[in-house]
Amino acid sequence: MSRVRIVGGEWRSRLLEVANVPGLRPTPDRVRETLFNWLGQELDGMSCLDLFGGSGILGFEAASRGAERVVIVESDARAFTALRQAATSLQASQVELIRGDALKFAQTTSDRFDVVFLDPPYNKGWLERLEPLLGRLLKPDGWIYAESEAAVTELAGLSTVKASRAGQVHFHLLHGRQE
Repeated sequence: MSRVRIVGGEWRSRLLEVANVPGLRPTPDRVRETLFNWLGQELDGMSCLDLFGGSGILGFEAASRGAERVVIVESDARAFTALRQAATSLQASQVELIRGDALKFAQTTSDRFDVVFLDPPYNKGWLERLEPLLGRLLKPDGWIYAESEAAVTELAGLSTVKASRAGQVHFHLLHGRQE
């Protein structure tokens, strides 16, 4: 098992175990620092969804920075076990873990979020499949953070307002008022 470090907030410098799952690639420290600079360092009172939990680092980072509620969805049993251990270790009562499929969760939840983190497995068409459902997940004036293998200029009617690249990873912050 490898480990990933929370870079800011209440749990700054805490290390989380990452399950050895094929294709799981935690968002690097530098990318997370950039993301939370874009969003603002504190997420006080916000609700966040980490739809492809994996290591959970995006969700735990949001919780560490004051998010009131963080839902992390993960389908893989080994990754889910590591997420549960991390939540217990951090005493992260604001983090809700759901073992299940991201698409099914997006289709069935009635919850809406201020920030939705999307870091799906690459080259499987996840962003395209989720696009029609993203509007129902997002609160008006909400944000989507997306990592992908290619640049994204628009998703679900939201425009990319910030974008960068780290190696082969393209990462984006999208925003656009929805009614």
